[in-house]
Amino acid sequence: MTDQPPAPSRPDAPPPARSPASSRHPWHALSPDKVLAELGSTAEGLTDEEARERLARHGPNVLERAKRDGPLTLLWRQVNSPFIWVLIASAVLAVIMGKVTDGLVVAAVVVLNTLIGFVQEYRAGKAIESLSRMVPETATVIRAGRKLRVPAAQGVPGDVMELAPGDKVPADMRLLSARNLSVEEAALTGESVPAQKAVAPVPEEAELGDRASLLFGGTLVTSGSAQAVVVATGQATELGRISTLLREATDLQTPLTQALAVIGKYITVGILLISVALLGVGLVRGYALSEAVVVAITLAVAAIPEGLPAIVTIALAIGVQRMAARRAVIRKLPAVETLGSTTVICSDKTGTLTRNEMTVQALWTSAGTYALSGVGYTPKGELTRDGQRVEAPPEDVQALLLAGALCNDAALQHRDGQWEMTGDPTEAALLVAAEKAGMSLEAVREAHPRLDAIPFESENQFMATLHAAGEAGHRILLKGAPEVVLRRCAEADAGTSSEVLAEVERMARRGMRVLAVAYREVSSAHTSLRMEDVASGLRLLGLQGMIDPPREEAMAAVRACHDAGITVKMITGDHPATAVAIGAQLGLLAPDEEGVTGARLAATDDAALEVVAHRSNVFARVAPEHKLRLVRALQRRRHVVAMTGDGVNDAPALKQANIGVAMGITGTAVAKDAADIVLTDDNFASIVAAVEEGRRVYDNLIKSLAFVLPTNLGLALILLFGVSLFPIQDVGGRLVPLMAMLPTQLLWINLVATVSLALPLAFEAREPDVMRRAPRDPGAPVLNHFVVMRTGLVAVLMAAGAIGLFWWEYHRDLTPNGHTRALAEAQTMAVNTVISFQMFYLFMCRSLMGSVRKVGLFSNRSVFVGMGLLVLLQVAFMYLPFMQRVFGTAPLGLEGVGLSILVGAVVLPVVGVEKWLRQRKEDSGTPSKHGAARLGERVPA
Repeated sequence: MTDQPPAPSRPDAPPPARSPASSRHPWHALSPDKVLAELGSTAEGLTDEEARERLARHGPNVLERAKRDGPLTLLWRQVNSPFIWVLIASAVLAVIMGKVTDGLVVAAVVVLNTLIGFVQEYRAGKAIESLSRMVPETATVIRAGRKLRVPAAQGVPGDVMELAPGDKVPADMRLLSARNLSVEEAALTGESVPAQKAVAPVPEEAELGDRASLLFGGTLVTSGSAQAVVVATGQATELGRISTLLREATDLQTPLTQALAVIGKYITVGILLISVALLGVGLVRGYALSEAVVVAITLAVAAIPEGLPAIVTIALAIGVQRMAARRAVIRKLPAVETLGSTTVICSDKTGTLTRNEMTVQALWTSAGTYALSGVGYTPKGELTRDGQRVEAPPEDVQALLLAGALCNDAALQHRDGQWEMTGDPTEAALLVAAEKAGMSLEAVREAHPRLDAIPFESENQFMATLHAAGEAGHRILLKGAPEVVLRRCAEADAGTSSEVLAEVERMARRGMRVLAVAYREVSSAHTSLRMEDVASGLRLLGLQGMIDPPREEAMAAVRACHDAGITVKMITGDHPATAVAIGAQLGLLAPDEEGVTGARLAATDDAALEVVAHRSNVFARVAPEHKLRLVRALQRRRHVVAMTGDGVNDAPALKQANIGVAMGITGTAVAKDAADIVLTDDNFASIVAAVEEGRRVYDNLIKSLAFVLPTNLGLALILLFGVSLFPIQDVGGRLVPLMAMLPTQLLWINLVATVSLALPLAFEAREPDVMRRAPRDPGAPVLNHFVVMRTGLVAVLMAAGAIGLFWWEYHRDLTPNGHTRALAEAQTMAVNTVISFQMFYLFMCRSLMGSVRKVGLFSNRSVFVGMGLLVLLQVAFMYLPFMQRVFGTAPLGLEGVGLSILVGAVVLPVVGVEKWLRQRKEDSGTPSKHGAARLGERVPA
């Protein structure tokens, strides 16, 4: 689809702009007449023929939908991994060589792992569809002077449309006329309150949120009426541009999935090399080709941690349940772990760090300045002056608050235990301030009934009302922009204007929106309001300063993030002064530090942006593409970035971030669909709980890894040693290797025993220092020195014990005609020994550094549930005839079982000494420095 058309009368016009943001078509800076001329339209609208021609040229006013991955693509992703390919090859070779049972069991493992991954991924992003739903179905358009209702999809550049309260704006439009027009743009710009719109052009360099002469597709008209001309449709709109950015944003692998992929590649390469070597050893020793191939397959089955994907998936699923209980709903499983490795949280301001509820915090009268506590629409707070509580508001303060409550069209209701407002958030804040001072809104409105009003219009910048004031006559009340109100005040107040404007400046520096309030007494004969009634002669009552303040719990959460070594950055579309004020209150800025504006970001190249993104913590007047660039710049600095937000403008960055966190209550459908996590309470503090849970999940996954890998290496060593050194058996004229375990027995250990014992580790409580350590380096290998050394130590112990008991049991029961029976009993003994090692080693993995006494023997009862379940399964494995036929096992006597348990217990003192030596070494070295990360600094590890 092409973009804005040139006017028919100007065939030599420059190429059309891609969007209203384009410098080639600054629609907001042009007069309405010039805009109509450039678009080849008039105030009477297009003709039907012109509209049809432009619809054919530009296409319908709809957003393109991204192509979703089909089931086959998702299925291929699950199969296309090194582990799976090795297992598939092993299954095929086993069937070819006549080992049908072994091949089918291995194939069943492949199917199980594939299904787990397929079910996990069978959800496509619906963000583009949600963006499409933001475009209304119909619109009121003027065609050749006739007013028509047409499908919004048929709107074209040059169409003149009419808008009324409650209408969704169908496309990007330039105002031609407007009356008292307010538009809710929070989802697009991050503004806390509806934007006041006006026809007058604005400077060409104005940021998106300052383009008062433009309306943007997908936003909502909250009050007033307007007539506007369409300047962009479909993908050329701001909404369409976000849709394009969303498709271009990259879904990144999480640190855990990246680490597991690396582990998978290393293990696969190692298995292939050793299997080929083992195949050669078998052939050199005289094995038949089929037997040598079976040996190689058996080694592959032994060394591949088939149960690891299931363990990781289930452990993450348990983390999902825990996070849901802490008000964080996980949409993508790996996001659980990614939160634990987050180094930077980029947060939207409105509704995330703040409540999106304007609150009056400062009052000024000629007698002085007062502060009003409390947050949001709940009318609870205290009036203070110079830090001292004021029990009863002085008369001047009462008059100021009363006027703000009467000159007001908003309403405040208490419903279902919560305070809700109807109307403009700024006016709602004035009502709440009056309630905090002890006024009953119903009573004061009854005592001072409204007789007439001049509604707020953006051209006037004020609202005025006329009220009955009893025997004294009537009273005019006026509120609005301070400079506008001051011009209408009596000369007696003119001398104080410099003092008033100085106070306005002080409040503005604190990020407040300031309203001035004035009054004028008139006679009871005055029953209507005219503009000349408020042109002069009013007396100033004072100022009310309001802001959408930080959530108290958000401030505590930011401190907790700093203690955990996580940097918090605020990225908002709001005004710089407001952003800096909120950032200072949250502890994101030093006293003399300033925020970074979107204009500065736009002028900064990618290399310099990395420095700015790393050093600065507050960004204001930021457009969607700026958020995307900031996230990418931080990722290039090897940060793991979490992005929180609730608006349409946040969606591309939410998708690009390593972890996207959307707000569940105020969040748009677009933001939720682009995110990995949705907070059900819209509370930034829930992020801290989620980070804590993510770190606990990662710790427990490392414990599971430290538990699983020694088993696989131990099984590989058992087979390698046996094939290389055990004598060859002549069975029926064939040379057959003496195998310590069969492939099906190896799968029993890997899938049944290992999974039953490793899963309880997912329920281990968090380590005491989990939120006092620095985030781990996302580039650090999961197979660190500790995991490698522990894996080698336990694997050697396990292999030595299993081989020793296998050899002892085999030769003890061997008779000239009893090879098969003796081999089955010896193999069963080896399996029992490995599982005994696993059971005792499980206790040592419950804490990687401390002893089991430190974490509490019975603090995780699921460990004993898993062990009890495995004991029952192992009894069936040895003694049920059906299981004996499938797995080639034989029953063991009490002596054999007792001996395998005794040998398995050797791991307790050996690993206990290893832990003690490692702890002693760390205690004698330089301790880790855990502390607060301030102003973008990461806690040193």
